Amino acid sequence: MKKIFIVFTAILMITSCSSNSNSPETKNVGGNNIKSVSSEENNTEIDVSNLSNNKKCWGQGYNVNDKNQPISSIEYNNLYGKYDAYFIGEKEKCMYLTFDEGYENGYTAQILDVLKDKKVSAVFFVTYDYVKGNDELINRMISEGHIIGNHSWSHPSMPDLSDENCELEITKLHDYMLENYNYEMKYIRPPRGEFSERTLAVTKNLGYKTILWSFAYKDYDVNNQPDKSKAFDRVTSSVHDGAIYLLHAVSKTNTEILSDVIDECRNKGYTITKLDI
Repeated sequence: MKKIFIVFTAILMITSCSSNSNSPETKNVGGNNIKSVSSEENNTEIDVSNLSNNKKCWGQGYNVNDKNQPISSIEYNNLYGKYDAYFIGEKEKCMYLTFDEGYENGYTAQILDVLKDKKVSAVFFVTYDYVKGNDELINRMISEGHIIGNHSWSHPSMPDLSDENCELEITKLHDYMLENYNYEMKYIRPPRGEFSERTLAVTKNLGYKTILWSFAYKDYDVNNQPDKSKAFDRVTSSVHDGAIYLLHAVSKTNTEILSDVIDECRNKGYTITKLDI
């Protein structure tokens, strides 16, 4: 009888350990499987049904504090940080370079050359069309230690989509990168900088962190590129603690000033570091 009791107790202990496993949940969205990091950390998914879908179109504005940090970036970090959304970093004397890649305009290879020469790691936010058409550049980004960020499958305004379609815009590209490059994305930048509280929550439920920016300027019009000297002054005078720079890789001006911008920011005491938010 004593032996039976011992065996029964052992079975109960094994069953209890199995049921308390901390392995991450895998979520199926439209036939796509994606591990939900948030479910592993929080054990609960955010209920998005009652969250606001009021569309926000992000821009950091011009008002800064005494540390040259955009006030709006700090305010939005406080408002939306609970959804793992970041509009500025927190580390002193650190800054991050990020590039949006909607299409290739012939400059990304040169940008990668500069980053390699300067030993800088950046984030490249890509769409499916960009990945599909630029296999060599994607492989180079990965092999040279850069981060590939999710910029959605087809570049829609996320608040215009249903929850399911919003998820699909993220998971389709996520799974494509995983299947074709063995690369797992974890950061997203919503197309056009447009988001809502609901879409940030949908994104967090998929285990992603949303990365907006604390500096951007009008560099994206390929037919009206900013003057190099003025652009250099604008970019370097805006540096601040935790700066997240959004630069468009289609910009000829950005490509031409990038090396000098890196040097100047370092001269001001800033470390350009790999995104680790």
